[in-house]
Amino acid sequence: MGIRLSVLDTSPIVQGSTPREALHNTADLAELAEELGFHRYWVPEHHGMRGVASSAPAVLVGHLATLTSRLRIGSGGVLLPNHPPLVVAEQFGTLAALHPDRIDLGVGRAPGGTPGVVSSLRRTSAPYRTQLEELQALLDPADTVAVPVKGGNVPELWLLGSSPSTAELAASLGMPFAFARHLSPDQTCKADLVSVSVIAADSDERAEWLAGPIRTKVRSRAEGNRILLPSPEDAAAHPNPDDGRVLVGGPAAITRRLQAVLDETGTEELMITTPIYHHADRRRSYEVVAAIAADLRPAGPAGTAARLPSS
Repeated sequence: MGIRLSVLDTSPIVQGSTPREALHNTADLAELAEELGFHRYWVPEHHGMRGVASSAPAVLVGHLATLTSRLRIGSGGVLLPNHPPLVVAEQFGTLAALHPDRIDLGVGRAPGGTPGVVSSLRRTSAPYRTQLEELQALLDPADTVAVPVKGGNVPELWLLGSSPSTAELAASLGMPFAFARHLSPDQTCKADLVSVSVIAADSDERAEWLAGPIRTKVRSRAEGNRILLPSPEDAAAHPNPDDGRVLVGGPAAITRRLQAVLDETGTEELMITTPIYHHADRRRSYEVVAAIAADLRPAGPAGTAARLPSS
């Protein structure tokens, strides 16, 4: 089997847009991802972040699953300390019953917002491992009080994280691990799935132009000023250096950079998140990535790349 490509979409609210536009763009991008042959489409849980419209993953997963027919749809992820495990099991068991063999339940433990906003979520103080074990038990169709799960309506359960310690926790619980490399590009983890931030275009020059906004936003955040993603034109007035967080380039450059991630992590699935201002350019970035998929190959057993047939 060759490399799988998937999508992580935060439903970004860029400068001058609205949450409604952002969510409609997510729906449009999910339909495109299915056409292009992507494997999964995950949406996250964030609270009180004015640049992110994805706050209710279970609701959005249900909508996207209805719009598509083959693509696996899931959460990337549900932040488990924000919710009783029973409610999560019921929600995603319902989704799995409505869309059999297509629902993923990725879970994490990050707050998902600023301290003031997160305090209103009344997060549990129970140990994280205890919450995960409770959720695993609730997703056992043979012995559960989560009624929608009965009969085998079980989502595929993933553990999300950005550190080796979470990878170790996933292994100890027998859960597949999704490594958030886009959050911790300096960390290296062996993982079943690795998320990377990518801006691809038809040329290196065009990709660099499109990368200006996210570089501006990252610099502003580091200075304590949280802004919405600006336009490339606005970003060009205040150029910022490449900090290495985003893989940027035309088809050849992106192929090399994604292959380096595959070789480094040993994964066979890359989940792409794309922080681009204009939705048309974001669509084009995913088209470019899909077009190079056949040129990507799994790492060999000793960590060296082994060429696979493209068929």
